[in-house]
Amino acid sequence: MPVIRHADSRRTETPAAVMTTLASPSQGGAGQAVWRVDMRPGQAGPRHAIDTEQIWTVLAGGATVELDGQVLTVGPGDTLIMPADAPRRLTADPAAGFSAIAVAPGGTRAYVLDSTTVAPGCATPQGDKLIPAWVA
Repeated sequence: MPVIRHADSRRTETPAAVMTTLASPSQGGAGQAVWRVDMRPGQAGPRHAIDTEQIWTVLAGGATVELDGQVLTVGPGDTLIMPADAPRRLTADPAAGFSAIAVAPGGTRAYVLDSTTVAPGCATPQGDKLIPAWVA
């Protein structure tokens, strides 16, 4: 399907964010997944990893990103390249929140890095990998 209408985008909500799938293998037959991430002010995702490279471009707001032992800050217009299997955690700006467009290969899988974290819709207990709903 060469055109995916806005009304047909798929929305997935987790405790950390709302992901709106714009294209993916199951939505338009794309080989790449493209989605929008929206986080309310101060929201934080779980510490996790992804088994493929992801590229995120910030549209609005900002975030603190813990990425493979570094702490980075990103704002509107910045592009973040997150390597495969790098531990990560994003925390939205406490005042402005965070919105970005993200891209990853279809079939990308997420997993949490410690036994105390479960990320509904994103990853299962430690080491188990799952294709997130917004990537499928």
